[in-house]
Amino acid sequence: MAHTPTTASRHLPVDELEAVIWDYNGVIGLQPTPDMWARLAALAGWPAAQLEIFMRAFWGRRAAYDAGELSDRAFWQDLVRGTREAGPGSELLAALPRADTRMWTRTDPAVLKVLHRAHAAGVPMTLLSNAPLPLASALDGIEWCATLMSRTVYSARIGVNKPETRAFQAGLAAAGWPTPGRTLFVDDRADNVEAAARLGMRTLHYRGDTTELASRLPQATVVRTAACPV
Repeated sequence: MAHTPTTASRHLPVDELEAVIWDYNGVIGLQPTPDMWARLAALAGWPAAQLEIFMRAFWGRRAAYDAGELSDRAFWQDLVRGTREAGPGSELLAALPRADTRMWTRTDPAVLKVLHRAHAAGVPMTLLSNAPLPLASALDGIEWCATLMSRTVYSARIGVNKPETRAFQAGLAAAGWPTPGRTLFVDDRADNVEAAARLGMRTLHYRGDTTELASRLPQATVVRTAACPV
């Protein structure tokens, strides 16, 4: 039997798009390098040989941090080792969120090129990201985000992470309540894409193919932009 694509997976003509809602990390944002993880673990006092254990501990607490349920201190205090202390007002408590934020603010120039062309073609775009408060503030202060995104929505500010329905509702509200069937949601995580599709949104499970990404969006031929940050 031939496979029939779902409404969410079928391509909507680009001129019928009302809005695009973007995930950040894994689409626009690049993943941290192994060296970045190693430096963060060392800053928190972990021996190099325990990097994988540090990363498991980090991710085990991250969802609550992203959702705003944990403060910077609450997130980091149980991740520091040795004689390190991340108490209120300490240098370490300030340094750890800064180092963490730096890991997540590198961007993919090829994806930004697609976004700039879509923006020049008049596509309204909203950012919907699972991100703690320090990263949210950092992203809002970066040129590409301020220029390309009409609105930004971060999990720590709304108290809920994707793929919860309320997160997508917040994204749609920020986008001005476009018709879900004329809204494209782009994310690198299958669970988030599936959740958006259940709400009737068009979706793209992004796996690094910028040609496919560009094919789903209007693209202005000539775009004048400042150099894209990397």
